[in-house]
Amino acid sequence: MFKQQPKEPLWKFSPIPNIEESNFNKILERFYNMRVTGLTRENTQNSMDGRLLGYEGPVRLKIETGSIKKEDIPGINDVIDRIKCLQGRNSYTKETIQHMINKINQDEVRYISFEDSNTRGLTGAKNGQSNSARDTWGIYAYNKGVHFEEADSQVETSRGGSHGVGKIASNAASDLHLMYFANCDEYGDKHLGGTVQLIEHVYDDQCYRSTGYFTDIERLEDNKSKFYPYENNFHPVFEKNTRGLKIIIPFLREEYDNETEIVKSICDSFFVSILEGKLEVLVNKEIITRETILDYVKDPKYYEQDITEAKKIFTPLYVETYQNQKPRSLKVSDSVRDYNFNLYFHYDEQIPKGRVAIVRTIGMKIEDFKVASNANKPYNAVLIGGADEDAYIKSLENESHTELSWEHIKDPKLQKRAKRFINNLSKEMAKIIEEAIKENNPTDGVMNTEDILYVVETQFKNDLSDSLGTVMINKGKSVVKASTVVPKKAKKKRGENTEKEKPEKKRDPLKRKKREEKGTESEEQKSTKYSANPEMVERLILGKRELVKFDFTKSELIKDETACDISLSIIDGMGVEYPDEFNLLGNYSSIADPYSGTQYKVNNNVIKDVKIRQGVSELQLELNDNFNKSLKFVYYIEV
Repeated sequence: MFKQQPKEPLWKFSPIPNIEESNFNKILERFYNMRVTGLTRENTQNSMDGRLLGYEGPVRLKIETGSIKKEDIPGINDVIDRIKCLQGRNSYTKETIQHMINKINQDEVRYISFEDSNTRGLTGAKNGQSNSARDTWGIYAYNKGVHFEEADSQVETSRGGSHGVGKIASNAASDLHLMYFANCDEYGDKHLGGTVQLIEHVYDDQCYRSTGYFTDIERLEDNKSKFYPYENNFHPVFEKNTRGLKIIIPFLREEYDNETEIVKSICDSFFVSILEGKLEVLVNKEIITRETILDYVKDPKYYEQDITEAKKIFTPLYVETYQNQKPRSLKVSDSVRDYNFNLYFHYDEQIPKGRVAIVRTIGMKIEDFKVASNANKPYNAVLIGGADEDAYIKSLENESHTELSWEHIKDPKLQKRAKRFINNLSKEMAKIIEEAIKENNPTDGVMNTEDILYVVETQFKNDLSDSLGTVMINKGKSVVKASTVVPKKAKKKRGENTEKEKPEKKRDPLKRKKREEKGTESEEQKSTKYSANPEMVERLILGKRELVKFDFTKSELIKDETACDISLSIIDGMGVEYPDEFNLLGNYSSIADPYSGTQYKVNNNVIKDVKIRQGVSELQLELNDNFNKSLKFVYYIEV
């Protein structure tokens, strides 16, 4: 095991004079919301971008999940010491810091690693923080918002990365925002680096930046310094012995630790790369290649196989369309120049939602594109361009490469062209969809509607004659005689009320709820259940405590009761109720009488035997960390 130097910590944070930024990096939240899909997408794309130049075989990526002892994670105590001194200044940072502190006492933690081969790895590690464009180690390890640019413009155009923010996707997957990267370059030199994304903080009376680096440091004159990577002699989980890069993420978030979702995200985003033989992925023991991808796409464990249910995930349709349809040309203009794409198009009446997979030339899907006003038409399509089209599509991608967008373009002329391109893409696709609908729904001939109109008109005349009197005129023709008597509206005398005043009906704030038929009822089920009018319920949340008051004093239905059972259901802004979505024990750590402190029991998601004092019941509820304070409820009373 590597022996930690006693004086110099393995993790370095740059000192600053004052704390100015008290928030975590916003991009962490963006990638966190994308979950395991964003993580696998970014790291797979990086591996594809790092493929060996001139090599025709596939990039191989090995994704592994497992457990590691905390003590085997290099420099982990340095990171924990920093986390313990973080101070949150708003609810979001306080919650995040508390989450980190809750996780640091584990002796064994989960991790995920992404190890690629047939790739170049990073260069210039020995030069450390060189600021040279040729040293990709320095760019990857010590620069945010920057990505390495290839000397060959064609290779650079085909790369998936462009914004330089995808590196932080790995930090977002860790409970501690922690990641390492092991590199083996073309000379067999092996180094280990890493980053951790915290907030600006005070440590030993010194202020530090939010980003920490797993790196050695050389102290220079005039208080200057330079980072150098450590040679990789650490635990086998952090080893990288063949040329390429390996990403290791300890303290893997529980919601990311899902092998099925990892396999699906690879197939969803890179089905073209895999079918073209450009990428092979090993997820623990699952091997995804062009020979095996159909085993996953056609497996109900991974994908819905009923075509009529393909409403959100379209990968099985894309794979079938790409494999079985001949490409046709599609020209799309941005009002200045035309872009020519290959379109694989499939029309099927059973498809419930129409989508177009926008795919880059490296085989990465960018978006399930919705054609304007055609999102519910029965088709499926895959769109791929050449080098020029790839360069233009790349300029339209958002930072996470999941959408064609014009919002991030600052130049007004280019922004206008981008809007026009996206609109024209919809227009051109709409023409093809309309053509397919006509082709698959031909008309049998021309229908003369004159007779239908005649019959309708004649029938209307006959009905009118039957209902009113007729007068015979010259030559046997008849006309309808309309009555000239217009019923007069009775005048209303001033001050006279035509309707008797009805006595005001009092509405009980409780409304009896019809019990669902569930076979033989037990004695308990024979109780009466009422829904409570919102006006009789008062609800207050103070920190991690919620107080709820029920005022039954205006109800005649339970005026003589001394106790009741209370249940609740979530209700959304449209008034739709979700009776089984909210779990009392999962959201409240305790439910008690605020006066006596007596803990109420919860049975079958119902609060039992709640006291009614002088027509009022009150609850004191302690909230769990996962409780969503924005939820609205409808309450039910059983007596």
